[in-house]
Amino acid sequence: MKKKKREIGAVFIHIFLLAGVMIVAFPFIWMILSSLKSISDFYNFSFLPKKIDWSGYQYIFQETEFLRWYWNSIVVAVTVTISCLIFNSLVGYVLAKHRFPGAKIVFILILSTLMIPTEMLVIPWYVMGSDFGWVDTYWGIMFPGLIEAFGIFLMRQFMLGVPDDILDAARIDGMGEFKIWWRIALPQVKPALSALGIITFLGNWNAYLWPVIITATDNMRTLPVGISLFSTADAGGIKWNLIMCMSTMAVIPMIIVFLFFQKRIVEGIAMTGVKG
Repeated sequence: MKKKKREIGAVFIHIFLLAGVMIVAFPFIWMILSSLKSISDFYNFSFLPKKIDWSGYQYIFQETEFLRWYWNSIVVAVTVTISCLIFNSLVGYVLAKHRFPGAKIVFILILSTLMIPTEMLVIPWYVMGSDFGWVDTYWGIMFPGLIEAFGIFLMRQFMLGVPDDILDAARIDGMGEFKIWWRIALPQVKPALSALGIITFLGNWNAYLWPVIITATDNMRTLPVGISLFSTADAGGIKWNLIMCMSTMAVIPMIIVFLFFQKRIVEGIAMTGVKG
Protein backbone atom coordinates (compact mmCIF):
# COMPACT_ATOMS: atom_id res chain seq x y z
CA MET A 1 0.00 0.00 0.00
CA LYS A 2 2.80 2.39 0.93
CA LYS A 3 4.64 1.52 -2.27
CA LYS A 4 1.53 2.28 -4.32
CA LYS A 5 1.11 5.64 -2.59
CA ARG A 6 4.73 6.50 -3.33
CA GLU A 7 4.24 5.60 -7.00
CA ILE A 8 1.11 7.75 -7.21
CA GLY A 9 2.94 10.60 -5.50
CA ALA A 10 5.85 10.26 -7.95
CA VAL A 11 3.41 10.43 -10.88
CA PHE A 12 1.87 13.66 -9.58
CA ILE A 13 5.30 15.16 -8.98
CA HIS A 14 6.40 14.35 -12.54
CA ILE A 15 3.16 15.80 -13.93
CA PHE A 16 3.71 18.98 -11.89
CA LEU A 17 7.33 19.27 -13.08
CA LEU A 18 6.31 18.64 -16.69
CA ALA A 19 3.71 21.39 -16.46
CA GLY A 20 6.35 23.74 -15.06
CA VAL A 21 8.74 22.88 -17.90
CA MET A 22 6.03 23.57 -20.48
CA ILE A 23 5.23 26.95 -18.91
CA VAL A 24 8.89 27.95 -18.89
CA ALA A 25 9.65 26.56 -22.37
CA PHE A 26 6.56 27.97 -24.12
CA PRO A 27 7.96 31.51 -24.69
CA PHE A 28 11.17 30.07 -26.17
CA ILE A 29 9.26 27.69 -28.44
CA TRP A 30 7.00 30.52 -29.55
CA MET A 31 10.04 32.73 -30.23
CA ILE A 32 11.74 30.07 -32.36
CA LEU A 33 8.57 29.35 -34.36
CA SER A 34 7.92 33.07 -34.81
CA SER A 35 11.42 33.52 -36.23
CA LEU A 36 10.43 31.16 -39.04
CA LYS A 37 7.44 33.28 -40.10
CA SER A 38 7.28 35.95 -42.74
CA ILE A 39 6.33 39.42 -41.55
CA SER A 40 2.84 39.07 -43.06
CA ASP A 41 2.37 35.69 -41.42
CA PHE A 42 3.60 37.08 -38.10
CA TYR A 43 0.53 39.27 -37.57
CA ASN A 44 -1.87 36.36 -38.00
CA PHE A 45 -1.07 35.41 -34.39
CA SER A 46 -0.97 31.71 -35.20
CA PHE A 47 1.26 29.51 -33.07
CA LEU A 48 2.70 27.53 -35.98
CA PRO A 49 4.00 29.22 -39.14
CA LYS A 50 1.87 28.59 -42.21
CA LYS A 51 5.06 28.27 -44.21
CA ILE A 52 8.62 28.07 -42.90
CA ASP A 53 10.45 31.20 -44.01
CA TRP A 54 14.24 31.46 -43.57
CA SER A 55 14.48 34.92 -45.11
CA GLY A 56 14.69 36.56 -41.70
CA TYR A 57 17.89 34.68 -40.87
CA GLN A 58 19.32 35.42 -44.29
CA TYR A 59 18.58 39.10 -43.81
CA ILE A 60 20.22 39.47 -40.38
CA PHE A 61 23.39 37.69 -41.55
CA GLN A 62 23.71 39.45 -44.90
CA GLU A 63 22.16 42.90 -44.44
CA THR A 64 22.94 43.82 -40.83
CA GLU A 65 25.94 43.98 -38.48
CA PHE A 66 24.54 41.03 -36.51
CA LEU A 67 27.75 38.96 -36.57
CA ARG A 68 29.74 41.99 -35.42
CA TRP A 69 27.30 42.59 -32.55
CA TYR A 70 27.50 38.92 -31.66
CA TRP A 71 31.30 39.07 -31.55
CA ASN A 72 31.25 42.25 -29.46
CA SER A 73 28.98 40.60 -26.90
CA ILE A 74 31.23 37.53 -26.73
CA VAL A 75 34.36 39.67 -26.23
CA VAL A 76 32.74 41.79 -23.52
CA ALA A 77 31.06 38.92 -21.65
CA VAL A 78 34.11 36.61 -21.69
CA THR A 79 36.62 39.35 -20.76
CA VAL A 80 34.52 40.74 -17.91
CA THR A 81 33.83 37.23 -16.60
CA ILE A 82 37.53 36.31 -16.52
CA SER A 83 38.38 39.64 -14.87
CA CYS A 84 35.69 39.18 -12.20
CA LEU A 85 36.79 35.64 -11.41
CA ILE A 86 40.40 36.74 -10.93
CA PHE A 87 40.03 40.04 -9.08
CA ASN A 88 36.90 39.23 -7.06
CA SER A 89 38.46 36.02 -5.78
CA LEU A 90 41.73 37.81 -4.99
CA VAL A 91 40.00 40.54 -2.98
CA GLY A 92 37.71 37.98 -1.34
CA TYR A 93 40.73 35.90 -0.33
CA VAL A 94 42.52 38.88 1.19
CA LEU A 95 39.45 40.04 3.14
CA ALA A 96 38.74 36.53 4.41
CA LYS A 97 42.21 35.28 5.29
CA HIS A 98 44.29 38.34 6.15
CA ARG A 99 43.94 40.53 9.20
CA PHE A 100 44.94 44.16 8.72
CA PRO A 101 43.75 47.50 10.14
CA GLY A 102 40.54 48.67 8.49
CA ALA A 103 39.68 45.32 6.88
CA LYS A 104 36.10 45.38 8.16
CA ILE A 105 35.67 49.01 7.12
CA VAL A 106 36.90 48.19 3.61
CA PHE A 107 34.46 45.27 3.40
CA ILE A 108 31.55 47.44 4.60
CA LEU A 109 32.41 50.14 2.08
CA ILE A 110 32.47 47.55 -0.71
CA LEU A 111 29.08 46.20 0.37
CA SER A 112 27.63 49.71 0.60
CA THR A 113 28.15 50.17 -3.14
CA LEU A 114 25.50 47.50 -3.71
CA MET A 115 22.90 49.99 -2.47
CA ILE A 116 23.67 52.46 -5.25
CA PRO A 117 21.37 52.00 -8.29
CA THR A 118 23.12 51.58 -11.62
CA GLU A 119 21.08 54.46 -13.03
CA MET A 120 22.88 56.82 -10.62
CA LEU A 121 26.30 55.63 -11.77
CA VAL A 122 25.97 55.91 -15.55
CA ILE A 123 26.59 59.67 -15.59
CA PRO A 124 29.90 59.57 -13.64
CA TRP A 125 30.87 56.46 -15.63
CA TYR A 126 30.22 58.30 -18.89
CA VAL A 127 32.11 61.41 -17.76
CA MET A 128 35.04 59.22 -16.76
CA GLY A 129 34.89 57.27 -20.02
CA SER A 130 34.71 60.47 -22.05
CA ASP A 131 37.65 62.05 -20.22
CA PHE A 132 39.83 59.00 -20.84
CA GLY A 133 38.72 58.54 -24.47
CA TRP A 134 36.91 55.27 -23.82
CA VAL A 135 33.64 56.18 -25.55
CA ASP A 136 32.72 53.67 -28.26
CA THR A 137 35.50 51.24 -27.29
CA TYR A 138 35.61 47.76 -25.77
CA TRP A 139 37.30 49.14 -22.68
CA GLY A 140 34.55 51.72 -22.26
CA ILE A 141 31.89 49.00 -22.32
CA MET A 142 33.76 46.72 -19.93
CA PHE A 143 35.41 48.87 -17.26
CA PRO A 144 32.37 49.28 -14.91
CA GLY A 145 32.06 45.50 -14.52
CA LEU A 146 35.66 44.33 -14.34
CA ILE A 147 35.38 43.94 -10.56
CA GLU A 148 32.08 43.87 -8.66
CA ALA A 149 31.01 44.18 -5.04
CA PHE A 150 28.67 41.19 -5.19
CA GLY A 151 31.44 38.98 -6.52
CA ILE A 152 33.78 40.11 -3.76
CA PHE A 153 31.13 39.39 -1.13
CA LEU A 154 30.40 35.95 -2.59
CA MET A 155 34.06 34.95 -2.79
CA ARG A 156 34.84 36.24 0.71
CA GLN A 157 32.03 34.17 2.19
CA PHE A 158 33.33 31.04 0.51
CA MET A 159 36.96 31.80 1.33
CA LEU A 160 36.03 31.92 5.00
CA GLY A 161 35.31 28.20 4.73
CA VAL A 162 38.81 27.33 3.51
CA PRO A 163 40.69 25.77 6.50
CA ASP A 164 43.40 28.05 7.87
CA ASP A 165 45.54 25.02 8.72
CA ILE A 166 46.00 24.21 5.03
CA LEU A 167 47.04 27.77 4.25
CA ASP A 168 49.44 27.90 7.21
CA ALA A 169 51.02 24.60 6.14
CA ALA A 170 51.57 26.05 2.65
CA ARG A 171 53.23 29.15 4.13
CA ILE A 172 55.53 26.96 6.23
CA ASP A 173 56.49 25.12 3.03
CA GLY A 174 57.57 28.44 1.56
CA MET A 175 54.68 29.17 -0.81
CA GLY A 176 53.92 32.81 -1.53
CA GLU A 177 50.46 34.28 -0.97
CA PHE A 178 49.68 34.50 -4.69
CA LYS A 179 50.58 30.85 -5.18
CA ILE A 180 48.53 29.86 -2.12
CA TRP A 181 45.52 31.71 -3.55
CA TRP A 182 45.97 30.09 -6.97
CA ARG A 183 46.84 26.51 -6.03
CA ILE A 184 45.09 26.00 -2.69
CA ALA A 185 42.31 28.53 -2.07
CA LEU A 186 40.72 28.59 -5.53
CA PRO A 187 40.32 24.80 -5.87
CA GLN A 188 38.46 24.85 -2.54
CA VAL A 189 35.81 27.26 -3.84
CA LYS A 190 35.10 25.88 -7.33
CA PRO A 191 31.28 25.92 -6.86
CA ALA A 192 31.39 29.63 -6.01
CA LEU A 193 33.67 30.36 -8.97
CA SER A 194 31.33 28.50 -11.31
CA ALA A 195 28.24 30.27 -10.00
CA LEU A 196 29.93 33.68 -10.16
CA GLY A 197 31.23 33.01 -13.67
CA ILE A 198 27.83 32.01 -15.00
CA ILE A 199 26.00 34.89 -13.35
CA THR A 200 28.59 37.40 -14.58
CA PHE A 201 28.63 36.04 -18.13
CA LEU A 202 24.85 36.06 -18.48
CA GLY A 203 24.56 39.49 -16.88
CA ASN A 204 27.03 41.01 -19.34
CA TRP A 205 25.60 39.09 -22.30
CA ASN A 206 22.18 40.63 -21.61
CA ALA A 207 23.42 44.09 -20.54
CA TYR A 208 21.67 46.94 -22.33
CA LEU A 209 21.66 50.22 -20.38
CA TRP A 210 25.38 50.93 -20.20
CA PRO A 211 26.33 49.63 -23.69
CA VAL A 212 23.61 51.72 -25.33
CA ILE A 213 24.98 54.83 -23.57
CA ILE A 214 28.70 54.32 -24.20
CA THR A 215 28.52 53.09 -27.82
CA ALA A 216 27.95 55.39 -30.77
CA THR A 217 28.59 53.35 -33.94
CA ASP A 218 27.19 50.10 -35.30
CA ASN A 219 30.59 48.40 -35.16
CA MET A 220 30.77 48.68 -31.36
CA ARG A 221 27.19 47.85 -30.43
CA THR A 222 26.52 44.71 -28.44
CA LEU A 223 23.77 42.24 -29.29
CA PRO A 224 20.98 43.63 -27.04
CA VAL A 225 21.65 47.15 -28.32
CA GLY A 226 21.69 45.98 -31.95
CA ILE A 227 18.43 44.08 -31.55
CA SER A 228 16.77 47.15 -30.02
CA LEU A 229 17.43 49.09 -33.25
CA PHE A 230 14.75 46.99 -34.95
CA SER A 231 12.12 47.74 -32.32
CA THR A 232 11.47 51.20 -33.75
CA ALA A 233 8.59 51.42 -36.18
CA ASP A 234 9.32 52.69 -39.69
CA ALA A 235 7.34 52.77 -42.90
CA GLY A 236 7.11 48.97 -42.87
CA GLY A 237 6.31 48.72 -39.15
CA ILE A 238 8.35 46.98 -36.48
CA LYS A 239 10.22 44.01 -37.95
CA TRP A 240 9.17 41.47 -35.36
CA ASN A 241 10.33 38.50 -37.40
CA LEU A 242 13.89 39.89 -37.50
CA ILE A 243 13.80 40.58 -33.76
CA MET A 244 12.73 36.97 -33.16
CA CYS A 245 15.52 35.68 -35.42
CA MET A 246 18.14 37.68 -33.56
CA SER A 247 16.70 36.76 -30.16
CA THR A 248 16.73 33.07 -31.07
CA MET A 249 20.40 33.28 -32.01
CA ALA A 250 21.14 35.34 -28.88
CA VAL A 251 19.92 32.67 -26.44
CA ILE A 252 22.22 29.96 -27.85
CA PRO A 253 25.25 30.88 -25.65
CA MET A 254 23.02 31.05 -22.56
CA ILE A 255 21.60 27.60 -23.27
CA ILE A 256 25.10 26.20 -23.79
CA VAL A 257 26.31 27.72 -20.51
CA PHE A 258 23.41 26.28 -18.56
CA LEU A 259 23.70 22.83 -20.16
CA PHE A 260 27.38 22.53 -19.29
CA PHE A 261 27.39 24.26 -15.91
CA GLN A 262 23.88 23.79 -14.50
CA LYS A 263 25.13 21.48 -11.74
CA ARG A 264 27.79 23.96 -10.70
CA ILE A 265 25.47 26.98 -10.57
CA VAL A 266 22.84 25.14 -8.52
CA GLU A 267 25.53 23.84 -6.20
CA GLY A 268 27.11 27.25 -5.81
CA ILE A 269 23.84 29.09 -5.13
CA ALA A 270 22.73 26.39 -2.65
CA MET A 271 26.01 26.59 -0.77
CA THR A 272 25.92 30.39 -0.68
CA GLY A 273 23.03 30.25 1.75
CA VAL A 274 24.91 28.18 4.32
CA LYS A 275 28.24 30.02 4.31
CA GLY A 276 28.96 32.15 7.37
